[in-house]
Amino acid sequence: MAFIRKYALPVTLVTGLLLFFASGTHKLVSWEAISSNYSILKQFANDRILASYAMFFLLYLVVVAFSLPVALPLTLTGGALLGWPAGVVIIFAATMGAGVVFMAARTVFSDFLRVKAGPFLARLEAGFNENAFSYLLALRLIPAAPFWVVNIIPGLTQMKLTSFLLATFIGIIPGTMVFVSVGRGFDTILASGQTPDLSVLSSPSILIALGGLGALSLMPVIYKRFTAHNKQSETQ
Repeated sequence: MAFIRKYALPVTLVTGLLLFFASGTHKLVSWEAISSNYSILKQFANDRILASYAMFFLLYLVVVAFSLPVALPLTLTGGALLGWPAGVVIIFAATMGAGVVFMAARTVFSDFLRVKAGPFLARLEAGFNENAFSYLLALRLIPAAPFWVVNIIPGLTQMKLTSFLLATFIGIIPGTMVFVSVGRGFDTILASGQTPDLSVLSSPSILIALGGLGALSLMPVIYKRFTAHNKQSETQ
């Protein structure tokens, strides 16, 4: 039982990721495939809305838990198919999936991941040890690092699971709703069988807004360092 508890979760996640590519499933997740089947998906979503929410939740949970590189197109497609409710579904599913990866990072692969992360982990770990919640919140608000990386790194630190889940839940709300909003605009494009233009995701208005939110989340860290520096100066 101890062996199973130690190896079951990480081995399952890695196996699922490998099967995703080995089976060729990753080739099915493309904008061409989505647009060619969009009318069928839209009809199903309209006819069975509650079932669509449930299926989308499970699908998104699996994608995040197995760190499959299709979360962005899935978010945009969810916005097109389900509208604003897709954002709520994504936030809960992504938080739960991230928690699975976080727990897996603390098992048998912890030492291996520490070696692979190297200096990158050392820099991040210093920030997490100082103010884990604010630091993770900033990383969630500013999409500067892949989502799966930010799921793993905190698991190698002393951060608590509850803090990780709360910071993740809050931190992904703005970005998720922005991407869902963009996805809603793709509805007519996909319905006509065309491929959407993703350049809008890198527009300055979106990046500046998310960057500003990330900077605000770091204010407690900056204030803490500022007050510590002043106290140190007064004692000298």
